[in-house]
Amino acid sequence: MIKKFLALNLIIFLVSLKTASSIEPDIFVQSTVNRASNTLSGDKTKEERILELKKIALDTVDIRGIGFYSLGKHRKALSDDKKKEYAKVFKDYFLNSFSSRLAEYSNPVIEVNSKEKINDNYTIVTSTLAATDKRPAIKIDWRIYTKNPEKPLIRDLIIEGLSLARTQKEEFNSIIQGADGDIEALFTSLKNFSNK
Repeated sequence: MIKKFLALNLIIFLVSLKTASSIEPDIFVQSTVNRASNTLSGDKTKEERILELKKIALDTVDIRGIGFYSLGKHRKALSDDKKKEYAKVFKDYFLNSFSSRLAEYSNPVIEVNSKEKINDNYTIVTSTLAATDKRPAIKIDWRIYTKNPEKPLIRDLIIEGLSLARTQKEEFNSIIQGADGDIEALFTSLKNFSNK
């Protein structure tokens, strides 16, 4: 009887571990926001904040997915070697851009309001950046890639209805078109930003 009881408890424990490893998108967003807020509200130097924010981005953002989405139709023209080069150049660009922008904030307060499962791959999490005496409250929707429920990733932020990924895609296309379709112009622009 005791053996059966122990076996049953072991099964329940293993099932609960399997369930616990799945992370709800709204909890994932709130946890990510809390990590960033803790980094920004401490007495760290700007350089220390930037390093910590880069770590958070590497853990929580689908940088590769965003990068190739941002290339749009131009992705098809790249060889495998150029895709590898682009993935590295974009990652450096993204981490530098993301961390340097956020490092200027001090203790942002973001409250997660709701979530809506779009399909098995995507959930939209709605949140609000609290108002301050310098700016009104801002609505932020998070597009969370949930194909692997144990490792959700941020694919886009939609701020007051404006998709950052779509805006970046348009900007990258404009750079390439402005160089008569030469994608190297985009590579150069991204490298120049990262090397500032």
